[in-house]
Amino acid sequence: MPFVVAVLGTVDGPDPAVPPVLDGSEAVVDAVLRLVRRPGRTVGVGAGPAGAGPGAAAPAARRALEAARRRPARLAVRGADPAEAADAQAVLTALAGLVQRRSAQAWEAIELVCAGRTQARAAAALGISRQAVGQRLLAAQWEVERDLRRTAARLLDRAAG
Repeated sequence: MPFVVAVLGTVDGPDPAVPPVLDGSEAVVDAVLRLVRRPGRTVGVGAGPAGAGPGAAAPAARRALEAARRRPARLAVRGADPAEAADAQAVLTALAGLVQRRSAQAWEAIELVCAGRTQARAAAALGISRQAVGQRLLAAQWEVERDLRRTAARLLDRAAG
């Protein structure tokens, strides 16, 4: 299913790691969470039906970007199924709030663990105990994020129709 991610407020230029057209909902969740880590960005996600190409998702992304400009979270989703798009928007907004509140220390631990290191190896790389890594992951609600990512991806797929 094609998805289009539209972004405003890229003062330092577009993020080269986030292409505007994405084929999978998991990639959209990754892109949105990467984008919202930087303050001042407005993100709109358009979800189009399978087989329709990005042309179907582009108008939805424009509508989502306009809606995002009016929302405190600066994030919106529009798609073929409005109810599912609203649900996807709610979950992505919760995720955005979660990742925006993380400390730099939490991000260090998360990035190492996401790169495939065990908590023990991440601890060694950071020069802290394994328990301290676990505490950082817990405080950052990393497991909650992992669960909500899957939920957001399923809802985006449904929003596409």
